[in-house]
Amino acid sequence: MRAGRVKNNHPSDVAGTTPPYTVRRSRQQMVRDVRQGLTKSPKELSPKYFYDERGSELFEEITQLPEYYLTRAERSLLEQRISGIIGAVRPCSLVELGAGSANKTRLIIDAMRASGCAECYVPIDVSKDFLEATGLQLRADYPDMNITPVVSDITEPFALPALSSPTLVAFLGSTIGNFPRDPAIRLLSHVARTMGPSDRFLLGADLRKDPEIINRAYNDSKGVTAAFNLNILHRLNRELGADFPVSDYEHKAFYSSEQHRVEMHLIARNAHKVVIPEIGEIQFREGETIRTELSYKYDRPTLEDILKAAGLTMEKWIPADDGSFALALARAED
Repeated sequence: MRAGRVKNNHPSDVAGTTPPYTVRRSRQQMVRDVRQGLTKSPKELSPKYFYDERGSELFEEITQLPEYYLTRAERSLLEQRISGIIGAVRPCSLVELGAGSANKTRLIIDAMRASGCAECYVPIDVSKDFLEATGLQLRADYPDMNITPVVSDITEPFALPALSSPTLVAFLGSTIGNFPRDPAIRLLSHVARTMGPSDRFLLGADLRKDPEIINRAYNDSKGVTAAFNLNILHRLNRELGADFPVSDYEHKAFYSSEQHRVEMHLIARNAHKVVIPEIGEIQFREGETIRTELSYKYDRPTLEDILKAAGLTMEKWIPADDGSFALALARAED
């Protein structure tokens, strides 16, 4: 990968160091984002603020739920097809955007090791504590591989260590679905501009299907997704000194067949006001919502269009047999 667009480098940012590379989202940035989101009509909060340590733990629990088909479908695809993908790309380095616990990533690393070249893995995620724990475990499991976590919001510039080519950049879990078309294109454009001719981009995408299946995935019977959604308010209370009455909010998620997306909201049960010291007083009406997440669902033409607009060319489209999920392998346009 090229390093031309890497920003926020520090003199100590060299390959082989064990501490995670860190681009710290400033408190000021969080305050700005929250102020902007909660003074809009309708109100919204960025889903990037789900992922403190508790939020990351809750999301990992979500991926194990019977209703949440996405993780199982993607893992099954990787188990079936990753050897062929690695055989075609023959990457020596792996960069993963939004890595989380890196459970599925082990399938990629094992296939790289089997192919004879697995020099470096760079997991990038927003939750520092969670990612550090992942890095420690991976170093124990793969002691001969350079594991270099990068703590960053993937929508912001971040520093990367020197990488051996070819590099495979993975963006799994249909996290791309959290971005409307234009922000998705901007994010993928950043990726495309870092890629050399031999590098490849592996994307996991949730596909359009029966709305009932999708709705169940975001409204699980154990209430884990609801707790994950509400945790964003707990985080604002902890980190910004807000006084959200969290128990006075309820989780709501629904799929829009017209817009091909899930919308996740928090609904105020009662009229009230919230004070955030660095922002001020915010009024909520009874029944007013805060939108916390979008999750777009795709078909091949839609995803191919987004990749093309970002400067990427799809080389392989790998759908699951049941049409629930797909992997796409792309290269940067010349």
